[in-house]
Amino acid sequence: MEGKLILACITLYVVAAFSACTEEKEHVAPAIHERDSVAMMVSYGVNTLISDSGVIKYRIVAEEWEVNQNKQPSRWIFEKGLFLEQFDLAMHVQSYIQCDTAYYYDVQRLWELHGRVRILTKRGLRFSSEELFWDERTHEIYSNKNSHLITADKELHGNRFRSDENMTKYSVKTTHGYFDKKDIDNSSKDNMTKEQSDSARTRGRQPAQPRRIPNQ
Repeated sequence: MEGKLILACITLYVVAAFSACTEEKEHVAPAIHERDSVAMMVSYGVNTLISDSGVIKYRIVAEEWEVNQNKQPSRWIFEKGLFLEQFDLAMHVQSYIQCDTAYYYDVQRLWELHGRVRILTKRGLRFSSEELFWDERTHEIYSNKNSHLITADKELHGNRFRSDENMTKYSVKTTHGYFDKKDIDNSSKDNMTKEQSDSARTRGRQPAQPRRIPNQ
């Protein structure tokens, strides 16, 4: 990866010379070390391929990538957007994540994405929201803002999204959406079949014949 490595402490001084009668005085401000705001690394124009066991699997694209361990908590900062994509063996895109702004808190192992968050998974699920968190410790992805999910057979909207990190098991609260007509038809057929079966069993029962009980 090509980039700039910035290791600096900012020193600001002001020197003013004044004349008082025939005596010249010099005023010097003390140095200011803004260690809490100095980044350990800033990379510009990042476009990097990442390989695993000699096979290229990932690509990272970011206009600016800042690593700041002096902030509390320490973090990676992608103020101008982030794009991650994953390839298969034929270098076809399998999945991607993109957003307008991203932060990665390395100690907490927490990703925080903002802006136009867009995700495509290997299974073809498409997700969009204005906010998303990915907790690597709990292996959970969540959002408390309006989220939109599209799969091959359904479309959901909701404002409380929770999922595993593979986005294969998820829930959406306060939801409304659309489902494939085949699912509704199949469900209706199953219900109809059950009702017909119950009705047939009822019709098949012979009414009980009254019997006269002899007097004791």
